[in-house]
Amino acid sequence: MPPFESLPYRPCVGVMVLNRDGLAFVGRRLGGPEHTDLTHEWQMPQGGIDEGENALKAARRELYEETSIKSVEKIGEIADWLAYDLPRDVVGQAWKGKYRGQTQKWFAFRFTGKDQEIEITHPGGGMHKPEFVEWKWAEVKSLPNLIIPFKRKVYERVVEEFAPLAKS
Repeated sequence: MPPFESLPYRPCVGVMVLNRDGLAFVGRRLGGPEHTDLTHEWQMPQGGIDEGENALKAARRELYEETSIKSVEKIGEIADWLAYDLPRDVVGQAWKGKYRGQTQKWFAFRFTGKDQEIEITHPGGGMHKPEFVEWKWAEVKSLPNLIIPFKRKVYERVVEEFAPLAKS
């Protein structure tokens, strides 16, 4: 495997979905080599950008593939790309050792549907493998404490940027 510092970041998107009460969707992850901390298993939907796909389209696709949510309207976007590094001991296990971490474009969506639309057991109409074992609506300010520690700085920035949207 090449040296850690020479590995690129995987281009991805992240999505904060806010309901009418200003709470954010979080799912408890099924696992994966990078999720070694059983205390901090909750995260917002996120995933890779396909070749030739723009970030907003990827955000909508990933949201649907992980949660079945389609009833959203875009209410925010962070101008910067936010990056995190994987812990060095799991780099070789995640994404076949091709990336040192992710660089993410974050979007905020307002959920305009009903909770019954959310389906994590057979997401995306059953066309995708589940990534979450349960979900809940959470206070935006609580999100950094729910995420695995190596992603915490990204979540702190996302909360800083999108917290005002939860109140509107």
